[in-house]
Amino acid sequence: MRGLIAVLTVTTCLASAAEAATIYPLDRADILVRSPFDLKVEFDKVVKPDDVKVTINGKPAAEVLGRDLEFIEKEDGVDASAVRLRAAHIAQPGAYTVGATAAGDTKTVTWNVYATQATPKAKNVIFFLGDGMSVAHRTAARLMSKGMTEGKANGRLHMDDLDRMAFIGTSATNSISTDSANSMSAYMTGHKTAVNALGVYADRTKSSLDDPRVETVAEALRRLSKKSIGIVSGAEIEDATPAAVIAHTRLRSDKPDIATQFLDTKPEIILGGGSAYFLPKSTPGSKRKDDKDLIKAFRDDGYALATDKAELAAASGTNTGKILGLFHTGNMDTVLDREFLKKGTVPRFPNQPGLVDMTKVALDQLSKNPDGFFLMVEGALIDKQSHPMDWERALFDTIEFDKAVGLGLEFARKNPDTLVIVTSDHTHGVSLIGTIDDAKPGTDMREKIGVYAAAGFPNYEDKDGDGYPDRIDVSRRLAMFAADFPDYYETFRPKLDGPFEPTVPKGKQEFVANEAYRDVPGAVLRIGNLPREADSAVHAVDDVILQATGPGSDAFKGYMEESDVYRAMVDALALAPPRD
Repeated sequence: MRGLIAVLTVTTCLASAAEAATIYPLDRADILVRSPFDLKVEFDKVVKPDDVKVTINGKPAAEVLGRDLEFIEKEDGVDASAVRLRAAHIAQPGAYTVGATAAGDTKTVTWNVYATQATPKAKNVIFFLGDGMSVAHRTAARLMSKGMTEGKANGRLHMDDLDRMAFIGTSATNSISTDSANSMSAYMTGHKTAVNALGVYADRTKSSLDDPRVETVAEALRRLSKKSIGIVSGAEIEDATPAAVIAHTRLRSDKPDIATQFLDTKPEIILGGGSAYFLPKSTPGSKRKDDKDLIKAFRDDGYALATDKAELAAASGTNTGKILGLFHTGNMDTVLDREFLKKGTVPRFPNQPGLVDMTKVALDQLSKNPDGFFLMVEGALIDKQSHPMDWERALFDTIEFDKAVGLGLEFARKNPDTLVIVTSDHTHGVSLIGTIDDAKPGTDMREKIGVYAAAGFPNYEDKDGDGYPDRIDVSRRLAMFAADFPDYYETFRPKLDGPFEPTVPKGKQEFVANEAYRDVPGAVLRIGNLPREADSAVHAVDDVILQATGPGSDAFKGYMEESDVYRAMVDALALAPPRD
């Protein structure tokens, strides 16, 4: 039960031990000066309020933060006490040591509170995130799109020409292996967090919505500037990466709540899939369990609504400057299905815009703001298709993502006060090893894999010059394979009939190879190296590559964490200059 409000400044005097188990923000946290955050201390047993002391740089926490801390005798579902202060902030930059004592045991953490430069370097920031994009994706996309002659690429990706580069570590606070939620959350808040968490530190309570919050970039921009905000994704707009710009929850699966949280910051441009979470439960296809009609709420606030490519073009001609575009009830279709094969869910959603279409509209609208903008563009389906090891779909979406990057770079050339960042949230355990050559004799597809000199060069062609190969089922194509996988049938061929489904469930906690692919000529059953509850390939722990260009890009170099990237962005925008 919740106890009284207490000023926690009493000196400890009891002999029994009650350790302060965890302090949030965690040790070595970097905190933007004056940025709101929730301070929380979790003890490992029930304690009395008079037995607790919390200090910051040796002073009572309440004195430094200007408000009393709340004492919680027993947290919900936990037989232990805690103290908490919502929306605390620290007014001056510097090094801070936080101590929490209960009955003689003390836990300490250190925080680095930082200010930004006083004068902005950049007016606009365009943050491109290729979800799951690894080095192999980029290399293969270049070969597939541009070709190679005598060992030299016949062309370059737009990503190849950004002039600053860094390696980014993506591990979570509770695991070396990350997911999109916590990794993108670190980019968008400057705070590392746990797997599945967005805009919070993951605490021990049952509720996923009461965890200690930190400020997102959208909230910081609303608090400190008049800049516009845009979010573009091929995934559900409530999915981990786009949600990280605005959301607060320990569970990325809280999609109805995340959709509602878009109303808190109201980005001017919201384009993607996921309309099922914006519709009241009475509407067919809704995935909400309440009667909230978020589409109506946004329209009432002046947003133009778009549900397909034609409506997006019409909405871009309005003068509101605010567009809610929801083009699919779930994740949108890949460019390979949408524009070429007409597979997947394209028959149900036949006029979906692509990432390039959405990025162009976002830039056109956001750039009307004389105070500038922040735009996040996610190439979501690179990851969505890498999990099932559907490499052709993943590579076509890498090419499409690069085309969107090209639009951003073109905008930056015309508007040199724009910082452009291109990166990923995590990698996949995928490698490009050579080619698969159907002309080699025999029916054993493994013998058709060419490595070293036997690989030669793939024979994709782009006769229409659109950047995509005219065919993906060419006779000598790229050989990409995952290093981590469940049991599945490797067909060594593009999946022309629809997206690859490598596994099917067997019981509640086991997946087995999908027999639908067993009789494909030359198919090989690969015995997985992942636990049997895995239904697809998983993320790798490798560093990702970040590239940047424009004002403030000189901050990106060497090895960095995602939280360092946030600091470099807000510094370029001078969001929190020093004060006397």
